[in-house]
Amino acid sequence: MRRYALFILAAVLAAGCTSTVEIEKTLTFADMRTGWYDAGIVNGQNKLVPSLSFRLKNNAPDAVAGVQLNAIFHRIGETDGWGEHYVSAVGRDGLEGGKTSGLIVLRSGLGYTGSQPRLEIMQNRAFVDARVEIFGKQGRRNWVKLGDFNIDRQLLTE
Repeated sequence: MRRYALFILAAVLAAGCTSTVEIEKTLTFADMRTGWYDAGIVNGQNKLVPSLSFRLKNNAPDAVAGVQLNAIFHRIGETDGWGEHYVSAVGRDGLEGGKTSGLIVLRSGLGYTGSQPRLEIMQNRAFVDARVEIFGKQGRRNWVKLGDFNIDRQLLTE
């Protein structure tokens, strides 16, 4: 019985002790796509929000687990945030070395609304393009900037 308890204790400790890596050097973005997502009709008006989708590639030989991402959206020329999206990008099971994650989609909750068709919203003279900063965290390390991307002026429906 005592051996069983020690085995359980060792397994719990091993599961909680994943190694911390420099994700800014280990993970890269793949299959990046940015644009303005059709968020549907809100209060009787069409809504577009900045969006990006990508996969994470683990360039290290060992698995990486417990990666969190936070995307902070900005309008070009403005320093204030214009919405953000937090996600647990790689869970406890980890992302094996050399492998690529499933698709990750990050969208701002804020965007543009208008009564005109969606493509016309993007052509409006008051429309300001956007960019997104992506920060990552793994283990006990502090948040680090992983990338800064402009949002393409294209309509996304997925």
